[in-house]
Amino acid sequence: MTSPRELLLSSFNAALAAADPLNLIAQHLPSPPKGKTLVVGAGKAAASMALAVEQQWPSLNHRIEGLVVTRYQHGLLTNHIKVIEAGHPVPDEAGNAAAKEIFRLVKTLTPNDQLLVLLSGGGSSLMNLPAEGLAMKDIRDLTTQLLRSGAPIQEMNVVRKHLSAIQGGRLAAACRAPIHTLIISDVVGDDPTHIASGPCVGDPSTYAEAIDILKRYNIQTPASIQLFLEMGQSGSIPETPKPGDPALSRVKNIIIAKSQTSLLAAQQFFTTNKIPSVILGDTITGEAREVAKAQGALVRQIRQYAHPWAPPIALLSGGECTVTVTGKGRGGRCSDFLLSLGLDLKGCENTFALACDTDGIDGSESNAGALLSPDALTRARSLGLNPLALLHQNDSYAFFHALGDLVLTGPTRTNVNDYRAILIGS
Repeated sequence: MTSPRELLLSSFNAALAAADPLNLIAQHLPSPPKGKTLVVGAGKAAASMALAVEQQWPSLNHRIEGLVVTRYQHGLLTNHIKVIEAGHPVPDEAGNAAAKEIFRLVKTLTPNDQLLVLLSGGGSSLMNLPAEGLAMKDIRDLTTQLLRSGAPIQEMNVVRKHLSAIQGGRLAAACRAPIHTLIISDVVGDDPTHIASGPCVGDPSTYAEAIDILKRYNIQTPASIQLFLEMGQSGSIPETPKPGDPALSRVKNIIIAKSQTSLLAAQQFFTTNKIPSVILGDTITGEAREVAKAQGALVRQIRQYAHPWAPPIALLSGGECTVTVTGKGRGGRCSDFLLSLGLDLKGCENTFALACDTDGIDGSESNAGALLSPDALTRARSLGLNPLALLHQNDSYAFFHALGDLVLTGPTRTNVNDYRAILIGS
């Protein structure tokens, strides 16, 4: 008989398979142009997307060249499309050099050529080209502060787009060739302008909004960046290309994978295993601890009243929670969610949960997420751990590591945000 833990892990594997670029790229490739095809891209899935392009276009590989940038340890061996590894979530010089080369290559294309852009989550930091006059050191400092602030990715990317020479539609505006962009979405709502900071999409946000976001989260903005944004607000520096800009008329943006696709695949897995399931939503956001309390309340309702669904039932959800870092521990939003859920449920019988980031990295750690079992708190206390204190210290990693309940996948080379599953047994 399959255990609850095995069911949860297998459902996660089904969700990952549904977002694997090697299974998705072929049906979305454009027709070859008269000239050459330049392939560029950025993100945690960039290498697997590039490999898929080469595998699906073997007869045209002599007319393909390009460069994609991905996170360290996420590279793959390709023949025609160069893969560069760089820093994430904080940008580094390797990503900066790759972005410069991508920008240079794009500007060499003619109207007879074609630009194929491969984008996925993580592209904002991996393909980082500061606007003229801005230093990488200041961009790194600002990024580090934003990551710890609890700001949602959409707001972070408003700031990034207005400090970049390549994001916020500027890559597409610099290209004379038709552009075909394939996107794996890691943002709630799947709006291309927020994925990898939208290098090929019109940007509806403004310099004024970027300034407001930095103020709202009490970011200590480097002087050079503050001055640059104020100059943009005053009109001294051009705004990002906006939706409807003629410079973007040659662009076709296609979402090839998103959270809902993976949730449906997981739901089909549970159906095959004769377990009813429900998708609570693919756009769940907010502080991980508060989301855990809301889902914990739903679990208790089901346990006590068999309403709105009777056990057994699997509750599936996606989206992207946030964590406002106040402690000095290790962990990420998925393990933070699970530890908070465990404290909220207080060992609710026959109830198991899994929360993992589909990119295989929960926060900055090596685990994708973790598993929660009904006896987790009891086992932790027997080891001398204080679960509540660990939560306050943002040290959920230590909790699940001590129990042996971390989920380790290694790089998945895709990213459609968080996957959460709560399995309520009979």
